[in-house]
Amino acid sequence: MAIAKHSTRHFKNLIGGKWVSAHSRKTFENRNPAKNRDLVGIFPSSDTRDVSDAVAAAKEAFQTWRLVPAPKRAEILFRAGEILTERKEQYARDMTREMGKVLEETRGDVQEAIDTAFYMAGEGRRMFGNTTPSELQNKFAMSVRMPVGVCGMITPWNFPMAIPSWKLLPAIVCGNTCVIKPAQATPLSTYNLVQALLDAGLPKGVVNIVSGSGGQVGMPLVEHPDVNAISLTGSSEVGRAVGMAAAADFKPCSLELGGKNAMIIMDDANLDLAVEGALWGAFGTTGQRCTATSRILLHKKIARRFTEQLVERARKLRIGNGLEKGVQVGPLVNQQQVETSAMYVKIALDEGAKLLTGGKRLQGKAYADGYFFAPTIFGGVKPSMRIAREEV
Repeated sequence: MAIAKHSTRHFKNLIGGKWVSAHSRKTFENRNPAKNRDLVGIFPSSDTRDVSDAVAAAKEAFQTWRLVPAPKRAEILFRAGEILTERKEQYARDMTREMGKVLEETRGDVQEAIDTAFYMAGEGRRMFGNTTPSELQNKFAMSVRMPVGVCGMITPWNFPMAIPSWKLLPAIVCGNTCVIKPAQATPLSTYNLVQALLDAGLPKGVVNIVSGSGGQVGMPLVEHPDVNAISLTGSSEVGRAVGMAAAADFKPCSLELGGKNAMIIMDDANLDLAVEGALWGAFGTTGQRCTATSRILLHKKIARRFTEQLVERARKLRIGNGLEKGVQVGPLVNQQQVETSAMYVKIALDEGAKLLTGGKRLQGKAYADGYFFAPTIFGGVKPSMRIAREEV
């Protein structure tokens, strides 16, 4: 699927080792959030029929993949790690184009996939069971680790290669087969990760990709009777629905959901270091992560001084296209996120919080074709306020 740089790429679902169009023949566009005219790729808009095909392919592949010795499965992951290392810069640039975060961060995202590949390759030789002294004469008691079967995976847009790698690679090395639904906002990075696995020799059907919406692909994947386990990273609201659906069939379910993280700074802290940490924690990935520093709790002795330093630094952050040298903060991922941020600014002001900086979409020629929002800090926030309690 190698295509000239920045040409429009048309993608298909990966089912049973073949690239196939969605049954509906419908597609959706993946555009650069920093430069909306830049069409990154066109992807299939799938539905339940495509999910069923992918699950059937994964179920069939499981019959042979589970019998491959774990160290041999691990060798494929090791080769994938080497391939990812070779393609790190290319995949990082692809990620910045589709997701927006700065190149330094997307390089780190790809590096996490590289690290996970090598780590899980090692696990292929550490899949130990247990032996237990038996209470019965002439009996030997032991346990052996067995794969679960077909695993359904639903991944988010903010870490579009790292998080799929955390889900796919452990499952693969343990002998499971997978169907993954990448986030609609950032499908390309999942395709790149899986392409590295295919090039490393992963047999057909072991990993299948079905792209599309949560309603048309995600929930049908969760509810499919031949899917034996589910892993989701997403919002708490979606996680609640997925968890309830999985529980109905006693299906193992891993949920990584929202956060509202607080950074606590005491009066004996190194304030310069604390400001650096708060700045990166709050505005790295344009604040779009469940681990973002969303709240800062300050000792009253240093509250004024710290706040002034943080606001001053936030105002100086360079915002723009993440592929440009020197840019520190990229765009939000799409128009919906801009609207969500603006909504919470209004909510905070209506509840009495004091806007210290930011609070609006950036205007001007440099920002006209992207989803840029000023780094925003509120003061005077009470614990009861929605801005202090809900993930933005």
